Amino acid sequence: MAESAACPAFQLGRPRYEQGSFLGRLRHFVDIIDPSTLFVSERRLKECVKLLEDYKHGTLPPGVTDLQLWEAQKVKQAIIHPDTGEKIFMPFRMSGYVPFGTPLVIGLLLPNQTVVSTIIWQWLNQSHNACVNYANRNATKPTPTSKFLQGYVGAVTSAVSIAVGLNVLIQKANKLSPATRMIIQRLVPFPAVATANICNVGLMRHNELSEGVDVLDNNGNVVGSSKIAARHAIMETAFTRVVLPMPIFILPPIIMSYLERLRFLQSNRRLLLPIHSAVCLVTFSLSLPLAISLFPQMSQIEVCHLEPEIAMATDCKVVTYNKGL
Repeated sequence: MAESAACPAFQLGRPRYEQGSFLGRLRHFVDIIDPSTLFVSERRLKECVKLLEDYKHGTLPPGVTDLQLWEAQKVKQAIIHPDTGEKIFMPFRMSGYVPFGTPLVIGLLLPNQTVVSTIIWQWLNQSHNACVNYANRNATKPTPTSKFLQGYVGAVTSAVSIAVGLNVLIQKANKLSPATRMIIQRLVPFPAVATANICNVGLMRHNELSEGVDVLDNNGNVVGSSKIAARHAIMETAFTRVVLPMPIFILPPIIMSYLERLRFLQSNRRLLLPIHSAVCLVTFSLSLPLAISLFPQMSQIEVCHLEPEIAMATDCKVVTYNKGL
């Protein structure tokens, strides 16, 4: 009885954990961003895909457990895009977001940034974000390369402009004490990154607003393309990308401003960077699953809120769409 509660009966294409609650979504996304899936071999991936195909066609070998099927689905979902069926490049998978993104966060939060270093770190961070957004987009409709480039240029421009502008204003604020100025300067990346993230998501996925995204009935069949569902998907994703950098870019500066006053670290300055890196890594690791768990990846919306042609094409009261990550 305890085993069945811990491992529910397998359902192909369905999340292992209940998506109607925040805790269920959190447990689901902890699986999705599990960095251990970065080390899955090609052979293991093929075994997982084959196991799921066997289940789909009713040809499972005897002895296969629900836990094995859930693990196989976890591996497939972490590596293969649900719409395209293609492997996502390792640095741009959600499971690679923390390992590959943490060095960029550390760079953005380094004290005493120059204009040049600010531009370089913001550019690198938004380049990574743009690629992650594109790799994890809703791909039921093709996205032109020009849209990707527009999103990329818009995000980098907004991030660099805000970060450099705020840094210049802080330098000119003569009334601020050096300690206060340093703390505020360390908080500059948050408004820059948050604003750029909104631009990044909106511009990168603008094509969905004009083309719509596929909505599915209870059996997983495509009912039609909805621009209203696309708007919901982009707004939900943009909101998570504003929430995500809050703790990442606010907590480490506050924590480090306290730790740097400790006598031990004042006499061992070489330990500041490793400790700063560890604080950023822990904060990023905790923030990512919490932020993306705000909404389910496969979101639902009532048909009465969609276009009339969608309502006429199905008897379902609620349809599903891939929000993207």
